[in-house]
Amino acid sequence: MGNPVEPISFVSNGTPEADAAASHLRDRYGDSGTDHAAVIVALGGDGLMLQTLHRTMTRRVPVYGMNFGSVGFLMNEYSADDLPSRVAAAKPTRIYPLEMQVHLSDGSVRTALALNEVSLFRMTYQAVKIEIVIDGHTRLDELICDGVLLSTPAGSTAYNLSAHGPILPIDSPLLALTPISPFRPRRWRGAILNNRATVTFRTREPDKRPVSAVADNVEFQRVLEVTVRETRDRHVTLLFDPGTGLEERVLSEQFRY
Repeated sequence: MGNPVEPISFVSNGTPEADAAASHLRDRYGDSGTDHAAVIVALGGDGLMLQTLHRTMTRRVPVYGMNFGSVGFLMNEYSADDLPSRVAAAKPTRIYPLEMQVHLSDGSVRTALALNEVSLFRMTYQAVKIEIVIDGHTRLDELICDGVLLSTPAGSTAYNLSAHGPILPIDSPLLALTPISPFRPRRWRGAILNNRATVTFRTREPDKRPVSAVADNVEFQRVLEVTVRETRDRHVTLLFDPGTGLEERVLSEQFRY
């Protein structure tokens, strides 16, 4: 990206610090409003970044984050100086979402998109039983667990990593399939799949062992079947300062201990 990018709009996670920074930046650089912005500057943490990316996905507006959160894995360091030039010099990273289709116990079918992961969880004290089907072939007849998730490379360092799943290079054509507290098969630790795979989760004994499905922050309860695939119809673009891009962050995460 060569010349400074205009116009810019600012969004905040609502904390006093982020709101104060947003007010200062608007006074200094103006604010075009999100509907007219060429770039969105998000002031907050990774949660705000995901919310902003979902809201701007249809417009494909790039988002440049500055950290006012806890982890800030998707954010740049905060600085109010020379922001247009900094945004113009930022390196883009494109992410394609997962599309989740769920069949609910009431007979309805719902869809949602996930940039990090699609997760299935038990809704009660009982473990759930889930059949895993990949491209029409049953690969695991019955997984007894607290849940299971399918992660994008961008999401592989988030909940997937906490569930002991693999970290995927950001530009890899892969997805991570990771169990959450598996009971049987006890030693199954998941699988790495091609990003063209279609993954279907079928719940067993859904009345006795109800399951919820979550695409990032969109949840549906009492699901019977969940089908997930990567979609290329939409994408989002994150902007990172040179030398601090998502590819470097994912690589560095693999050497933390």
